[in-house]
Amino acid sequence: MFYGAVAWDPWLIVAQIVCLQCLYYLTLGLFLSLLVGTRVSRMSLVYFFDFAAVSTSTVTGWSVIACFVLTAVAGAGYMLYLIERAKKCPDFSATLFIIHLLICIIYGGWPSSITWWVVNGTGLAVMALLGEYLCIKRELREIPIARCLTNWRSATNKNKFHWSIWAIPLDDALDAILYQIRIG
Repeated sequence: MFYGAVAWDPWLIVAQIVCLQCLYYLTLGLFLSLLVGTRVSRMSLVYFFDFAAVSTSTVTGWSVIACFVLTAVAGAGYMLYLIERAKKCPDFSATLFIIHLLICIIYGGWPSSITWWVVNGTGLAVMALLGEYLCIKRELREIPIARCLTNWRSATNKNKFHWSIWAIPLDDALDAILYQIRIG
């Protein structure tokens, strides 16, 4: 995605929210089946959405907590590829956990367990901050100028322009590089 002027695209935002939410629950299901599924006789949606399953009094409860934290870490990685902008990571993380809260309220009522709130608050913080960190690392990577100049030269040769890169002003060269990045 080119990071110039951003156009308002609500369908893109909704699609990103839906994809992130689906990936979150798929990953949570994978971790729950690996860590909790081996401990219980039957998996159910209770471990996804019931606040009573998030408990520090049993080994299964600790396994559920570990699943939620690991899923938050994976969610940060998903945001690196789905959201791509560091400043949007806290918003998308908060949206994901608010939707999760609403689903939990519909499924099992208002979460009255302090453990549930601590685990989900920690998950929100981990997902937002780690996602932001990963996106910042990606945004601050150097742009390989030599490759862009080579691409620009080959593009100008195909169009029968035989200018040397050194014969044009530096601003025009940078504009050509940014154009190549945008289209290629």
